Amino acid sequence: MAAGKGIMAHRFLYDAETALVKTTGGTVRGYEWDDLVIFKGIPYAKAQRFHRPEKVSWEGTLDCTSYGYVCPLLTADPPQGELLVPHRYWPMHENCQNLNIWTPGTGEKNLPVMVWLHGGGYFAGSAIEHEAYDGAAMAENGHCVVVSINHRLNILGYLDLSDFGEEYENSGNTGTDDIIASLHWIQDNIASFGGDPGNVTLFGQSGGGAKITTLLQTPEADGLFQKGIIMSGVIGPVLADQNGSGKELVEALLAKLHLSAVKDLETVPYADLAAAYNSIKPEFEKKGAYTGCAPHRNRFYLGDPLQNGFRKETLSVPLVVGSVFGEFTSFLPIPKYPAGLSGEEEKKAVAAVLGEEGAAACIPLFEKAYPERRITDLLVLDFIFRTPEQQYIRLRAEDGGRVWSYLFNKDAKINGRQTPWHCIDIPYLFHNIDLVPYTQPDYEVNERIQDEIFESAMNFARTGDPDGALPAGEKWLPSAKDFEYTAVFGEKTEVRTNYDRDLIPVFGKYMMPIMQKRMAETMSSVAH
Repeated sequence: MAAGKGIMAHRFLYDAETALVKTTGGTVRGYEWDDLVIFKGIPYAKAQRFHRPEKVSWEGTLDCTSYGYVCPLLTADPPQGELLVPHRYWPMHENCQNLNIWTPGTGEKNLPVMVWLHGGGYFAGSAIEHEAYDGAAMAENGHCVVVSINHRLNILGYLDLSDFGEEYENSGNTGTDDIIASLHWIQDNIASFGGDPGNVTLFGQSGGGAKITTLLQTPEADGLFQKGIIMSGVIGPVLADQNGSGKELVEALLAKLHLSAVKDLETVPYADLAAAYNSIKPEFEKKGAYTGCAPHRNRFYLGDPLQNGFRKETLSVPLVVGSVFGEFTSFLPIPKYPAGLSGEEEKKAVAAVLGEEGAAACIPLFEKAYPERRITDLLVLDFIFRTPEQQYIRLRAEDGGRVWSYLFNKDAKINGRQTPWHCIDIPYLFHNIDLVPYTQPDYEVNERIQDEIFESAMNFARTGDPDGALPAGEKWLPSAKDFEYTAVFGEKTEVRTNYDRDLIPVFGKYMMPIMQKRMAETMSSVAH
């Protein structure tokens, strides 16, 4: 339908005099869209392979109206799962140090700055991979500046060559170095886009959330951000540090590629490098050796705080930390139990999986923690994320840090009913539920949850405290040494105290062997 016949046209302006900003690297030009000014693909650094990023500059005016390259991946994932996590794909190139900005106006002053770190572990993903990563709605509704970042990943960003010369001393963390370079760029330039460099909130999901913890444990990132929102990003061994030396792996790469010098790895075509790595990685995984593709503990990065403790210097940085009810368990081939089963029938179904002893131990704790849920939902309850997350929150609070806990608990109407999965909460925090299909049924409920989550995040960005956006009477407090106050977002959003503290370790004890068996069977079927 044409504009003027029921649909209002968007305001769009792009010309030689519009949306011009002078940065430390040179002048950039974006465009105006409705009430926002948008810039895409701004270079914040450049880098030689395996080396630290350097400042970048250009002559004239750089057109920044197209997304920049994303980091090359090790494998080409088949398009799938688009109804659950709608994706965007984009050209890949190692020259991927670029960022995107959505701002209410370059003439604004001291707006909160929200910096998005994308998921995909430390080996995949991009700043625009998910459609819900679009920052326009957040910038407009939150009256803030939104930035999303691309950086080096996998062996380009995390391959330890330190045994081969001082120039490679921190090659095991160059992906993190890229993020730090982008945060320096933000400190130097974001005021020209309306943002406050003294009020930067990092937010990220999955690997993006884990990167916030990595930055907290990296002294060179100190002072570059003031707050953090970690969404499904405390994953324990799933995203474990890479310790020890990469020497053996690098030597195997050289042999596979028939190269004589490490310097040659800097120029070998990426496709050849990736193919060689993929071919030798399984043997290194099998023997538990260094494989790269994750942060490397050294003097630059002090390691996972659950293993090494939080750096005391970062305890002034408040955090919001949470996950979703089902996470990856919601993707596993678990039987669908029909609605209408009696309580006894549901208990028998659980006992058929966990055994009589496991069912007897877990069901009462689950009913107490989740009185609104069917008993059979216990079988898709996440404990892989929640177990280290409970430890993380407790440790941070014990050390004196301020940390708020949350859980996303809203099912979606897919295949009848789908428990919350990894990534489901991203559109809610971005104020983008209109961009994904699974939020359209129960729209009024989902819109209310979106408002609660989004406004909590905006409160946190503005003041360092997310409280004030939950239903009347629900006070969201930071967790303490012995008390975890969890905002449970769902059909009835409420704050629950220590609600699953006893359930998670007991359930993990009985479910872990079953989960490992299911995952092995799933991987075997995929391989064949």
